[in-house]
Amino acid sequence: MAAPTPAPPSPRRTLLGRLSLPERNYLAEALRTETVGGVILLVAAVAALMWANTFGSGYDSVSNFHFGPDSLGLNLSVAHWAADGLLAIFFFVAGVELKRELVAGELRDPRAAALPVVAALCGMAVPAVVYTLVNVVGGGSTDGWAVPTATDIAFALAVLAVIGTSLPNALRAFLLTLAVVDDLFAILIIAVFFTEKINFMALIGAFIGLAVFYLLLRRNVRGWYIYIPLALVIWGLMYNSGIHATIAGVAMGLMLRCTRRDGESHSPGEHIEHLIRPLSAGFAVPLFALFSAGVSLSGGALADVFTRPETLGVVLGLVVGKTVGIFGGTWLATRFTKAELNKDLAWADVFAVASLAGIGFTVSLLIGELAFAGDAETINEIKAAVLIGSLTAAVFSGVLLKLRVRRHRELHEAEELDEDQDGVPDIYEQGDPAYHLRMAAIHEKKAAEHRRLAQLAGAASNEPDSPA
Repeated sequence: MAAPTPAPPSPRRTLLGRLSLPERNYLAEALRTETVGGVILLVAAVAALMWANTFGSGYDSVSNFHFGPDSLGLNLSVAHWAADGLLAIFFFVAGVELKRELVAGELRDPRAAALPVVAALCGMAVPAVVYTLVNVVGGGSTDGWAVPTATDIAFALAVLAVIGTSLPNALRAFLLTLAVVDDLFAILIIAVFFTEKINFMALIGAFIGLAVFYLLLRRNVRGWYIYIPLALVIWGLMYNSGIHATIAGVAMGLMLRCTRRDGESHSPGEHIEHLIRPLSAGFAVPLFALFSAGVSLSGGALADVFTRPETLGVVLGLVVGKTVGIFGGTWLATRFTKAELNKDLAWADVFAVASLAGIGFTVSLLIGELAFAGDAETINEIKAAVLIGSLTAAVFSGVLLKLRVRRHRELHEAEELDEDQDGVPDIYEQGDPAYHLRMAAIHEKKAAEHRRLAQLAGAASNEPDSPA
């Protein structure tokens, strides 16, 4: 009896392989908006620093100016409205992004999802451990362990817009997916660890509002005039429940349908995200930064960053913890899932992107305010540490990316090459016969032109006065 033929080994999955065409197009559109928003965010952060250090009393007066209906528990300061209100828009977009990734993007395949999820978890756990160790050894407060765990995708993309314009799409997608998963876990951290008292009546009201929101979506009810007032009610109830109000934004974002049906060019979630993302990236997040990044640099605040364990823990958590966590998590995931790195890339590229994720601006500032609520001096120093850590991570990652810029440019140009000028990169059309026929016609036309030029050159060389 012949021995059974052994089954062929299953092919190894490629880590950071080429994106599908729909994913590539979605990424390009998302990055355009986020990059512009990131530049505005940088301008807002610089403006906040200048305002706080030149007209500090005016900055404090505007930030602490209260308005809103006191009877509804919403008589909040300008800075409070920015942190709890405007960031709810940011987290709504994050919720939609996460939903889309889960049902139609990189996270829909559990095997493919394992990599960014493990990398993001390690990229949050290691900074928290670094912060805790620094403060246990230095005798500081461990309350800020969550500050260096977050990645600011808008800030990171703004850095890419300056120094990493040729970064291959797979690395950009990896960074974006990391940040989406990162945002989800950051929200869970805020909900679980920074909720002290719960108003159950308000919380039940928020859940009822979310249920109505979900039913309206499932019945395909349309109209902004229905959803915006309902979203404001849900947000107000969530705020009064004692749970951070940005949770409402994530919850509503996750409820949107992000799969396309027959005849749809975009799902409702993609359409709404397309409308809301510019508002989030270009207005909500920069305005939050304007009233959160105003760090007073007087009194040796910058020097104290490297002497106080709380602030040193934040800097090391962002610069060292994020890089080691994401890179180590990615490497471990490839070992256990038997994936292999894209042959066009190197582990140095993964390390550079991991260091770029150390830019933790928006959510880190928010968590810093929550972790040390009531201690204005410590909050100011924590904010300075977040700024220094993010700037250090940006410079470090910029140097690493510049070392590989020539290789990145080659890969980027190959990904974007469109010789037949039909709007689709040629690399995605290799299996399309029509593409090869178009290219054949283009080359035949070029060949005909070169034959004509050859005849002209030959005729010119036969003239009596032509050089020998």
